[in-house]
Amino acid sequence: MTPVLLRRVALSALAVPLVACSSPEEAPATPTPSTPAPADPSPRVTDTVASGLETPWGIAFLPDGAALVTERNTGRVLEIGTGQQVREVDRIAEVVAQGESGLLGIAVSPTFDTDRFVFLYVTTSSDNRILRATYDGEALTDHQVILEGIPAARVHDGGRLQFGPDGMLYAATGEAGDRPLAQDPASLGGKILRVTMDGEPAPDNPDPNSPVYSLGHRNVQGLAFDDDGRLWASEFGQNDVDELNEIVAGGNYGWPEVEGSSDRDNGGEYIDPVVTWPVSQASPSGIAYDDGNLWMASLRGERLWRIGIADAGIDDFSTTEFFTGEYGRLRTVVAAPDGSLWLTTSNRDGRGEPADDDDRILRIENPSIENP
Repeated sequence: MTPVLLRRVALSALAVPLVACSSPEEAPATPTPSTPAPADPSPRVTDTVASGLETPWGIAFLPDGAALVTERNTGRVLEIGTGQQVREVDRIAEVVAQGESGLLGIAVSPTFDTDRFVFLYVTTSSDNRILRATYDGEALTDHQVILEGIPAARVHDGGRLQFGPDGMLYAATGEAGDRPLAQDPASLGGKILRVTMDGEPAPDNPDPNSPVYSLGHRNVQGLAFDDDGRLWASEFGQNDVDELNEIVAGGNYGWPEVEGSSDRDNGGEYIDPVVTWPVSQASPSGIAYDDGNLWMASLRGERLWRIGIADAGIDDFSTTEFFTGEYGRLRTVVAAPDGSLWLTTSNRDGRGEPADDDDRILRIENPSIENP
């Protein structure tokens, strides 16, 4: 495989000492911020879109501006209307929620106005799978399994769904705690998958007979495309560092042979992350792109990171943290149609300390400011 050279920067030699654990989502931490407070104007929370939710996991917007939201543990799909009214539009009966598994990602078809398709990433008693349903404006109906056999476990289930500018559906998976699966091209675990809306491998995949687009991932829960069509993924590390990766077709990102940047000559076999964080400052789940910046929600780190990626030729991406410790664990961030960001808390996921109104979806204004 032709070596791929990517920019990389490791953050903060002043990080809090790390504690070995089986998953970076474990015990909450309150580390000392590693970057100075940003200068105004800063992103700010201006509204609570919804409260009293049970571990909201995925958010996808409909063409009319309403949003569909998944709850991991209940198996419910909620619609939040443009007036912020919340109603249940589906409950997926086959969901098995244990640990990190359950009803996870959601994506709306790029041709929704004609096909009405909504896609869901679901943990069942036997696997993780992707369902396609039809939304008639009142409820999700006609559920069909389009891809099954993704390894499932209490941990490392991946789950993010994202349509690309190519019209293909990208799905992030974890290795379900079975490390060798990440390097096994025959397994769907520890991969980023790329399929058609029927669940078939995209015809120009690295292997046109396989849905695998990239491999060597531990547990990816964040996917986002930028204005140039580049795909970015956030990934949980184990004991050392969490990662932001720029994903290329056929790329091998090293797990379990490498965590973070490779410290040995691997002949160009593995692709290094572009940014790493100590696990105490991140445990990243969802990411979103907006106007030259990636935004990354952090669980254990209890903060929202902004990563400036607008200048493709620079060696170091600027990184700034916001809301550190203010709202607890942060799971998902998405760019809303009105130019704001929606950010979910994840304090009822079994690892947080919920406030009375948790879990919430927060609305953030002025998220896009000039990169330093």
